[in-house]
Amino acid sequence: MTEIEFDILDELYFVASYADLRGALSLSDEELCAGLQALLAKGYIKILYPDQDTEHEYDEVAFMKHCQQYFYLATKAGLVVHNSI
Repeated sequence: MTEIEFDILDELYFVASYADLRGALSLSDEELCAGLQALLAKGYIKILYPDQDTEHEYDEVAFMKHCQQYFYLATKAGLVVHNSI
């Protein structure tokens, strides 16, 4: 896990919007979206959209177009990995 991925997971113990993550982390939009996409591919986070209670399926093609519109939350697997480092 990269340092960026670790820092993102650190913010996702509770649901967070993209804007929340952008404000909490000193990352560019490109770095943040790439980090989120890497975590999604590993199954460490999930997308919530259009609201904080509705899980949304990850679509790699659509993700980069819409990553700033989603909410995010760490999965159990993501929390286990984050806590073991």
